[in-house]
Amino acid sequence: MDDALLVHYRLTPAPGENAADKARGIALEQTAELPARCIPETLLETHVGQLVDLQQTDDNTWNASIAYAPELCGGEATQLLNLLFGNISMKAGILITGIDWPPALLEHFGGPGHGITGLRSLLHLPPHQPLSCTALKPMGSDASALAAMTRAFAAGGVDIIKDDHGLANQPSARFGDRLHACQQAVEQVNARHGGRSLYFPNVTAGPSELLERLAMARDAGCRGVLLSPWLCGLDSLRLARDDFGLAVIAHPAMTGSYFGSEHGLQPEVLLGDLFRVAGADAVIYPNTGGRFGFSLATCEAINDALRRPLGGLHAAMPAPGGGMDMARAAHWIDQYGVDTMVLIGGSLYERGDLRSATRELLATLGR
Repeated sequence: MDDALLVHYRLTPAPGENAADKARGIALEQTAELPARCIPETLLETHVGQLVDLQQTDDNTWNASIAYAPELCGGEATQLLNLLFGNISMKAGILITGIDWPPALLEHFGGPGHGITGLRSLLHLPPHQPLSCTALKPMGSDASALAAMTRAFAAGGVDIIKDDHGLANQPSARFGDRLHACQQAVEQVNARHGGRSLYFPNVTAGPSELLERLAMARDAGCRGVLLSPWLCGLDSLRLARDDFGLAVIAHPAMTGSYFGSEHGLQPEVLLGDLFRVAGADAVIYPNTGGRFGFSLATCEAINDALRRPLGGLHAAMPAPGGGMDMARAAHWIDQYGVDTMVLIGGSLYERGDLRSATRELLATLGR
């Protein structure tokens, strides 16, 4: 099955529902969308998912593995998602727990354009140093205020200063105004102090606006951007990578609705495998102990999915955030390893002086 797209599901059958029938139903629903008796024999063999394993794990839970022909994706990320979870997302008791990727699909989608090593190269950081990141906020701040924050963070030496994911094109700070003010601010501070901080604007938008904002970011001198792939589509990652040469930090907005205990996609599959395969260089996720509910095991699983060997793809950088305390930043590097980007926002703002708070953060990271 090395050449197949092998998808692993955890099934929780409803009362009166048979696990084997449920698994075979998934294979049909996701491909031919017809009863088996209505499908020509040749297509049953070549175009219908094949149930290759079914194991009961407890009284009402089963693990099923279904193999799909890679060509069923048509080379498109949209159809990949449709094949994985399209119609069955509207059923119950189906959780995707893992994907075994065929080399042809990995090569086609390409993965991160920069990855961990590329991000380090952009920032001129050696392999033994963790990365730091912060977010410009709150929404409602004007472009000059956001630029002032950018100057303070850059003077403190933070590696990547990104827009908060809620900064779009609000009247308080139009995208173009914010982009030019913040990029100019970071360039001026870098020139003055010999720093290497980068500004990543949030370009998440609809199709025409996305293209315009990616071009504006590239032309302004930005080396990367923030994108929410679940809002503007997985292919937005490849677009930023291939057409604009930009590094991409992926934000998890809207993905939480898929993280059910019995239905959906496990976080390491969505935020780890899918975001990485589609082209994310770094992926933000809510760290355990913050404002959200991920467990330490889930965070570790996401880290592993982003960094593990996967064909010839670059490893992607985990970026835990979501209410992290800067005082514990070093702890999380010890926990997750140096190939981690710690995303600290509110904890820096609470200190008042953003420049000195940023320097304190870097000191805790041994920088």
